[in-house]
Amino acid sequence: MEGLDVLTRSLARRTPEQLAALLIRHAEPLARRPAPTELRGLASALWSYETLHHVVLHLDHPRLQMLATTARISRRRAARDAAAPAAPAPGADYQSLMAHRLSFPQLATEPVPPGDIRAALGATDPGPARDAADAALDALCADGLAALTDDGAVVLPPRVLQLLDAHDLGPFTPHPPAPAPEDAAPEVRAVAVPAPRTTPAEESQAAAARLATTMERLLDSLATEPATLRKSGGLTVRELKRLTKAAGATEPHTRLLLDLALAAGLIALTRSPSGITALPTTAYDDWLARPPGERLAPVVAAWYALWDIPTHTPFGETPTALVRGHDRHAPALRHALLAALADVPPGAGAPLPPLPLPDAPEDAGALAPLRRLLRTADWHRPLAVTEQPLAEERAAHTLHEAAALGLTAHGTLTPLGRALLAGPPQLDEALRDLLPPPVERAHFQADLTAVVAGRPAPRLAGLLASAADRESEGHAVTWRFTPASVRRALDTGHTADTLRDALAAVSATGTLPQPLGYLLTDTARTHGRMRVVPAACCVRSEDPALIAELAAHQALRPLGLRALAPTVLVSARPPAATLEALRAAGYAPALEADAGTGTATVERLAGHRAPVPGPVRDPHAPLALARRLLGHPAEGRGTAVNGGG
Repeated sequence: MEGLDVLTRSLARRTPEQLAALLIRHAEPLARRPAPTELRGLASALWSYETLHHVVLHLDHPRLQMLATTARISRRRAARDAAAPAAPAPGADYQSLMAHRLSFPQLATEPVPPGDIRAALGATDPGPARDAADAALDALCADGLAALTDDGAVVLPPRVLQLLDAHDLGPFTPHPPAPAPEDAAPEVRAVAVPAPRTTPAEESQAAAARLATTMERLLDSLATEPATLRKSGGLTVRELKRLTKAAGATEPHTRLLLDLALAAGLIALTRSPSGITALPTTAYDDWLARPPGERLAPVVAAWYALWDIPTHTPFGETPTALVRGHDRHAPALRHALLAALADVPPGAGAPLPPLPLPDAPEDAGALAPLRRLLRTADWHRPLAVTEQPLAEERAAHTLHEAAALGLTAHGTLTPLGRALLAGPPQLDEALRDLLPPPVERAHFQADLTAVVAGRPAPRLAGLLASAADRESEGHAVTWRFTPASVRRALDTGHTADTLRDALAAVSATGTLPQPLGYLLTDTARTHGRMRVVPAACCVRSEDPALIAELAAHQALRPLGLRALAPTVLVSARPPAATLEALRAAGYAPALEADAGTGTATVERLAGHRAPVPGPVRDPHAPLALARRLLGHPAEGRGTAVNGGG
């Protein structure tokens, strides 16, 4: 095929870095095909119907219009120069009729001079229209969607019109329409609408801090107790409510974070004899050790590429989470909305559209800003916005998700949103500046509370959570020490001395207030006075009076306690149930490792982990493949294409 030959020659003229950039831009559709072993194989993959179907969704109006116009001119020239195919015989079968319908004149292409394309677009004279047309053609060539012959004519994939013929793209528009009306200038709006008290950057910082805290709670809850999925897929209603409560978020927000954690590789779905469960992966432990900003980078990047709008549930469907999405238009819709908001000047943005969207005619005015924004978004991604069903609903939910992630505020993009729009690799620096470093010290107070002025470091948060109950959050996080919380720490292996030393080491003053010291000592004095022996099982203590008290305790009757000796009781319930009943009655037992040894067992919550699904992508693989395809010698570690990152 002549077109593939032209494209192959065009690819061969690129440097390894340029070809690697092309491979990265088309990584998603190319990943569904075998890796090419030669440049012509790459050219064939780029011009395959499957790749084109994915790529055209991400083209803006000038590039899409340039592609469609060139394809129509090319087909007309090919049909004019080609002999018409013979008509099918009367009574021909279906295959013959389809072969005639998709015959050479419908699929053949001819090179088109750029001047003919400009004339068809009305962009022949120097000016913005011609500049936009030339820039669109250059972009199509850079992306491998078009190639230039030796005499400068444009060659396109033969199946472009199959994708675009049904779409009316309207007249060629070099620039997007304004997303806000002309009278929405800050000085005009200030008269009617009070100016916001916070800046977009401040709103973004607050949203990012909430996101980091909520995601940490959510994953911690899954690590403690994996969630069960329905046989038909998705979380059960009971599990979704449990995780929503643990995260301290709304149910739609929890669904969003679960799907993002799954896409980011922090959660995996594993099959067991009891069914499918969701639990954190081994990448979760590395994620916990990172600073707050680095934690959020993979989560926000996952949202940008997610094939779903998690908070949007079409009418008649049951809201759930952890279902692999199949909405290929969602990433392009996100880009279009963020790109449209990027043109909204500060102070001219509209508030978020209400959810659910109003359907009464008298409330239609509330949707005017959203519809105006969609007109601009349509220019950025014509095939992914209003051409799709439920366009307004999908856009409204997408905007609310973006606000929850700190990407938008006050109807415009935040600095974090602009960084994401520039490309996920820009997120690290933006998030590093957005969230302050974690706090390593706590202020212990005489009212048995510990206050952390900021976001606590993982080590500090883990220590305080093991010995105290989290009481409040905000700009400062507060924990409260109680006898029950201190007993919890002692149950995990601490003694009064080790716990006191650990807390003093993270104290802002290096010391602990006297009331907290008394609480640690008093709780430790009663801890372990009786032992639960796993012999089916026994309760023993060196205090005969305490044993007699337990045997007569009304609340412990379900244990069926019977005295074997003045210092030993036997329970009819297993060790775990006996421990739970004793603690519920206000006692502080410890679990003994083995009968007669006297050694206490350290109780720990089970930690559940799953392997990270799929291979880790090697960031050097595209350059290595590009060098191989171009026949260049391999360099250093770039030679490993399939290795882990």
